Amino acid sequence: MRALRRLQCSALHSRAWSRAGSGSYSPPWYPVAENSYRIRSFCSGADRGLLHGTRLRSYWQQQRHRSWSFAAAALVAVSAVGLAIAISDGVLNPPLAVAQDKNTGKKKKIVILGTGWAGVSLLKDLDDKQYDVVVISPRNYFVFTPLLPSVTAGTLEPRSITEPVRRIVAHRNVMYCEAECTNIDHVTKTVTCVDCAETKPSRPHVEFKIDYDYLVIAVGCQTNTFGTPGVAENCHFLKEVEDAERIHQNVVDCFESASIPTLSDAERRARLNFVVVGGGPTGVEFAAELYDLVYEDLVDLYPVTRDAVSITLIQSGDHILNMFDERISKYAEDKFKRDGINVQTNCHVNAVKENEVETTEKKSGQTVMIPFSLAVWSTGIGTRPLIRKFMEQVGQKNRRVLATDEWLRVRGCEGVFAVGDCATIEQRKIMEDITYIFKLADKDQNGILSLEEFKEAMETIRGRYPQIDMYLKSHHLANTMSLLHEAKQLGQESEVELDIDKFKQALAQVDSETKLLPATAQVAAQQGTYLARCFNDMDYCEEHPEGPVRVRASGRHRFQPFRYKHFGMFAPLGGEEAAAELPGDWVSIGRSSMWLWYSVYLSKQVSWRTRFVVLFDWTKRFVFGRDSTRI
Repeated sequence: MRALRRLQCSALHSRAWSRAGSGSYSPPWYPVAENSYRIRSFCSGADRGLLHGTRLRSYWQQQRHRSWSFAAAALVAVSAVGLAIAISDGVLNPPLAVAQDKNTGKKKKIVILGTGWAGVSLLKDLDDKQYDVVVISPRNYFVFTPLLPSVTAGTLEPRSITEPVRRIVAHRNVMYCEAECTNIDHVTKTVTCVDCAETKPSRPHVEFKIDYDYLVIAVGCQTNTFGTPGVAENCHFLKEVEDAERIHQNVVDCFESASIPTLSDAERRARLNFVVVGGGPTGVEFAAELYDLVYEDLVDLYPVTRDAVSITLIQSGDHILNMFDERISKYAEDKFKRDGINVQTNCHVNAVKENEVETTEKKSGQTVMIPFSLAVWSTGIGTRPLIRKFMEQVGQKNRRVLATDEWLRVRGCEGVFAVGDCATIEQRKIMEDITYIFKLADKDQNGILSLEEFKEAMETIRGRYPQIDMYLKSHHLANTMSLLHEAKQLGQESEVELDIDKFKQALAQVDSETKLLPATAQVAAQQGTYLARCFNDMDYCEEHPEGPVRVRASGRHRFQPFRYKHFGMFAPLGGEEAAAELPGDWVSIGRSSMWLWYSVYLSKQVSWRTRFVVLFDWTKRFVFGRDSTRI
C-alpha cells in the first residue's frame, strides 16, 4: 500500500511540475516548501487533497525523526553528566567517614525523641549514611504550630499544616516508631517506650527498649496552668492540631445554639462570650482570627447573633505583646479597642469555673467575674512528665526545664542532647573563669595586662562568651576597648595597665546581659540544624577542632557554641493587618506586613506539598470565605 501511494504521489508531482513548466525536481514524499504553492495551483481538487495529506505525513515523519534524534542526544548528554557526577563524587568528593564504634565497628545509633520543630530540623539535615537513626514520637506528623490559630478559625484545613514523618524520612536510613518514651536511663543508655497505636482492649500496648549512642531529647513542652483551679477542666489549650479542631467545633456550636429562635437577647449573649487568657503572640493571634471569623463570615450566616458577640482578652502584664516593641503593643491595643475586643490588662486569673473566669485587678484588688461560653488558655509553657522524671535522675529537679551547655549537651549526661522548648542553654558566666582568662591574656606572666593584651584577650574569648557582644550592643559601645572606663578618664589609652582587680572591674557588668532564649519555633529549628551539623562533622572536628580556645585547659573546643540568630517576629492583628519586628530595630505595621507574613510563613513550610495546600487554602478563603462546618 505504501509503495502504491508513493507511485501515486510521484505521478502527481510529475503532472504538477509539467503543468508548471518547471524543470526542477524534488522527491515526491519530501515536497519543497517554497514550491508547494506552485504545485498546489496546478493540481485538481482530488489531487490537491492527496498532495496535502502526503505533505502532512511527510512533515510529521520529519518531525518524528527530529524528535527521536533530539531525545537520543539528550539521553547521551544526561548520561554523560551523570557519569561525570558519579566520577567526581567518587574521586573528587569521597564519601564521608561513617561514625563507627571503635569497639564493635558498627555505626553509632542516634535516637531522636520528638517530631516537633527541633526534631524535624535535625532529621532533615542529619547525614543518615553516617549513623543509624531512630525517631520515636507519639505523633507521626510534623505540625506547623504558628498557623494553629488559623485552623481554629477555619482559614486553613488541619492537614494543610501537617506533614507525615514517614514522608519526611522516605528513602532514608531512618526508622520511625509511633510510641511514647516513658523513661530515659542515661547510665545504661537505653530508653523505654510504649507504642501509641489505638488497639482493641484484647490487644495490649507493647513496651520495648531501645539502646543509643547519642540521644536527642526534643519532646517540647505542655501548656502551663500555674496551678490555677479549673483550667484543665474548663479551658481549651492551643498546642496541638486536635486542640485547634476542638476550638473550631465549639465556636460553631456556640453560634448554632445561639441561633435558636426562642432565646432572649440575654441568653443569646451568654452563649457568645469568648474569653482568651494570655496576651502573648498565640493569644493575640487567636483573638484576631476569631474576630475575623465572626464578623467576616459567621454573622452573615447567623444574622441574629450580629450584636450579641463578645470577645475578651485577659493579660496579667501591663500590655499585650510585651515581648514586642512598645509601638507594636500600643498599636495592637488600640486596634483591638476599635474592633470592640475587650482587653483586660493587669488582671490575675484566680480560678476558672464552669461558665466564668474569676480575676483580680492588680491595681484595685477588686475581684471581677467574666462569663464565657468558650475559654482558651494560652499562657506560658510547662514541663512534660518525662522531662520532670529525667531531671530528677540527673540532679536538676529544682528547675523548670532541662539545663544544657552551649553545645546543647545535657549537663551531667554523656551523649545526651536536648533541644527545643524542653531545654534551655545555661551560658557560662565570665566571672566564673575570670582568673583563667586573666592568665590566658597575660602573655609575659608579669601579673599586668597591657592594652594590647586586653584587646587580644577580648577577641579570643568573644566566641566563647556571647554576652560580651550583647553588652556592647545594649549599651551602644563601639568595641571592647569601651569597657575600660579608666582609659576614657585618663585619655591615655596606651598607658593603661590592668591587674586582676581592674580586669574584674572592667568585665563585672558583662554577665548581666546573659539571657535565656525564648521558647519559639525559630529557636528550636535553629538548634536542630546546628546539632545536625555537629553530628555530620563530628569525626572531622575531632581531629580539626573549630571551636573557641579553652580557658581552663589547652587546645580548642570541638565545635563553635550554638548561636541564635534572630530573624524577627510577627503578630497578625486581624483585618489583613500584622505587626512585624525585624532585625535592626525595624518595626512595620499594616497590610504590607501581613503580606510579608504570608510570604515568610509560606516559605518556611516543611515541604512543597504543604506550601501548595496552604496557598490553596488562603486563596480559597479569599474567594469563598472561611469554613463554618462542624466536622
